Amino acid sequence: MTANLLDYDLEGLAAFCERLGEKRFRAVQLFRWIHQKGTSNFDDMSDLAKSLREKLKRVAHVTALTVLSEHISSDGTIKWLFDVGHGDAVEAVFIPEGDRGTLCISSQAGCAVGCRFCSTGHQGFSRNLKTGEIVAQLWFTEHFLRKHLKRDERIISNVVMMGMGEPLQNYSELVPALRVILDDHGYGLSRRRVTVSTSGVVPMMDRLAQDCPVALAVSLHAPDDALRDNLVPLNKKYPIADLLAACNRYLAFAPRDFITFEYCMLDGVNDQPEHANHLVSLVRQHSTGGVWCKFNLIPFNPFPASGLLRSAPEQVKIFAKILSDAGIVTTIRKTRGDDIDAACGQLAGDVKDRTGISQRIARQRTVMLKPVTSFNEEIKAG
Repeated sequence: MTANLLDYDLEGLAAFCERLGEKRFRAVQLFRWIHQKGTSNFDDMSDLAKSLREKLKRVAHVTALTVLSEHISSDGTIKWLFDVGHGDAVEAVFIPEGDRGTLCISSQAGCAVGCRFCSTGHQGFSRNLKTGEIVAQLWFTEHFLRKHLKRDERIISNVVMMGMGEPLQNYSELVPALRVILDDHGYGLSRRRVTVSTSGVVPMMDRLAQDCPVALAVSLHAPDDALRDNLVPLNKKYPIADLLAACNRYLAFAPRDFITFEYCMLDGVNDQPEHANHLVSLVRQHSTGGVWCKFNLIPFNPFPASGLLRSAPEQVKIFAKILSDAGIVTTIRKTRGDDIDAACGQLAGDVKDRTGISQRIARQRTVMLKPVTSFNEEIKAG
């Protein structure tokens, strides 16, 4: 079986080249061709020796994920549905805003955490993605967008692991993917511009701080354990006190001097002034001095199975003011991609029911958008 080179960070690719009898600098050349230039055809890698190119054709390949569909929102957000085989699909979302382009990437097919407000979690969990399947979402979208927008420079400036899945429950595949994204010979993003979002897998937060400390976003969503147990089941294993202690430990290694707390605003559930005041007390209780966190208030995207409603805009503003007046940096996330179900918590919400995904993917294969289909063929050809 040949190896998909998207599965390797630079160290892994160097080890692969060494097994072929090649020196490390060949791995650097190969890595640049794949990630910086988006090349999958070894014959096009002109500064590699012909003997190496022939060898690579026998033992390796660079294979993108098949795009099942592409949807473009009226606000410019683009959502792709990728086939990852065996009846599973994952989604990635590109969000353009000013001089910044953010890509939201999935780390699992489905999600096992099961947060009440997340339609992705209601679809169930299938499997972890491989490193190459995580990286392939960035590899495809970056080079697709360059062609689509007719630009040679980098399009994606920020990557957030906020798509389908809990990234820290797929740790062994996540970290090599992060290293590809950060590597100067790959996509060259700074640690400040790469964010891992977690619902609070405390032991893996501590490992990430040591192995690959990028920006961290924590799905908090409640000021006390009783409410968070109901909204985020993982809280029963890692309660708020343990979670916030891990956040403070992470700050010693983080590229930013704060942790971002994500807080989904649920009408009558967690959006009242007493909840905001409790959050203020919580933050102050766990402060080690100075500003150490910020809050990102997220409008809930309703779906029938949740039994929940979105907080009214005025209620969100009152909540935000209480936090801001207490000196806590607070933002209200602007909803993007609502019209294509690309907003927070909506990914693959139209795909699952897990029992129906194979049929849905089969239908998607017959209606792939022509520009995406042609680019798939083009990118596989190199």
